[in-house]
Amino acid sequence: MNGTQIIDQLLTPAGSADPYPLYAQAHRLGTVAPIWDGMLMVVGYRTVHQLLRDPGFGVADAERRVGFDPDFAEHASSRMLSHSILEVNAPDHARMRSLIASVFTARRVAALEPAVAATVRRLLEEMAELGAGGRTVDFLDTFAFRLPVSVICELLGVPEQDRYLFRTLAADLTASLEMIVEPEETLAADAATEQLAGYFSELAAQRRAHPREDLVSALVQVADAADARLTDEELLANLVLLLVAGFETTTNLLGNGLALAFEHPWTADGLRTGKVTPAGFTDEVLRYDSPVQLTSRLPLKPGLTIDGHPAGTGAFLLLGAANRDPARYVDPDVFDPTRTESQPLSFGGGPHFCLGAQLARLESNLALPALLARFPALTPAGDAVRRDRLVLRGYQTLPVALA
Repeated sequence: MNGTQIIDQLLTPAGSADPYPLYAQAHRLGTVAPIWDGMLMVVGYRTVHQLLRDPGFGVADAERRVGFDPDFAEHASSRMLSHSILEVNAPDHARMRSLIASVFTARRVAALEPAVAATVRRLLEEMAELGAGGRTVDFLDTFAFRLPVSVICELLGVPEQDRYLFRTLAADLTASLEMIVEPEETLAADAATEQLAGYFSELAAQRRAHPREDLVSALVQVADAADARLTDEELLANLVLLLVAGFETTTNLLGNGLALAFEHPWTADGLRTGKVTPAGFTDEVLRYDSPVQLTSRLPLKPGLTIDGHPAGTGAFLLLGAANRDPARYVDPDVFDPTRTESQPLSFGGGPHFCLGAQLARLESNLALPALLARFPALTPAGDAVRRDRLVLRGYQTLPVALA
């Protein structure tokens, strides 16, 4: 099987449901393999790590995207994301990121630990009530979504009564990040974008009139300042991105983590007894079943190569495959949270390293051990359903019984 065939198989429902056998075949081709349209498939850990940090490569910003997707700006979802830090390169990326990053400093995230722990305790008590008498509970709805959405909404300043809106809207919007997007998915993504943009336009107007100690107020003040370091489009795009990114991948991290604890009961017991550290478990979930499986990079100047291959039109970086590179990890297909060194690439790297990585780790480190300690007889209750996605990997439902 060559690189093109592997990518084609990954884009099928079976391939996205279990991409790891295909990743193993990709590693047999080497660190890099050519695919279609001058693109490359990159699966080697070292090579992916370097590309994420190489200033010669960047993301598909609006200027470059129009070359292969001339109609992208006609769609609200792709147009909005093109104004966010997700899809801009230097110098605009550094300008926007520096304004937002002040909220996600190591000190500020560490200071959130008591609030996150309190939210975990509250959600576990509510979960206990819902699951009383042997009733089945969907872990995704009752906990894995509600924890990170509560935390990011507190940072942003989104009122609690509005938070239930966001799971479906985020799912619709993030479909636009997949490699293949069906027309009906594009329509749903555009509709979700319009609704989210409308919501944050109204919230920004409220904070403009009555500022508070939250991120929306801070970014509104930046956008309204005399030097106008954020345009109106950038303000809305980054507020929507912060909301969606603030819970979408963490929800998947928690769901994937619990599913792996069920599949490997000794690791769940280890978390309860302290033989497995929360940080080690989280890192191994990120490595073994990453919530983000794939990203891409384009050459920003001619003549670049990737491990001896002409960079061509760009490269798909298979993060999930790099996290299982046998040249980097011993027994890469074995789930082992006692690994002494992991450093998964799930949060990316370089200028586009995930701003919320430390916060996601904090939430996972606190939530999963507390969940397993609170419900020692926690078991699966029916079939878990994975979302039909390749780029953002996670569950749609994960039913559990508490006792």
